Amino acid sequence: MNLSTRQSRYLRGLAHHLNPLVTVGKQGMTPALTKELDRVLADHELIKVRIIVDDRDELRATAAGLTEATQAALVQVIGKIAVLYRPAAEPEIKLPH
Repeated sequence: MNLSTRQSRYLRGLAHHLNPLVTVGKQGMTPALTKELDRVLADHELIKVRIIVDDRDELRATAAGLTEATQAALVQVIGKIAVLYRPAAEPEIKLPH
């Protein structure tokens, strides 16, 4: 899923006050983690994920892997937090065009 700059900026603003709902530990992506992310994205559409790694490249690779595994869009990576967005069947968030 690709987001326009305007849509990404809008979602970053909405995510600003959110707390991370999922934490990716040193074990990285596991089937249980992917299942939990799917459930949380289905419930919330827009989430923050805390990724506990020390290397910036590994952090970006993990965030990209999470988006690929869940068919979500990566809105932003800042620090050790990734913001993911996946619209629900009946989206609550109306994206600008």
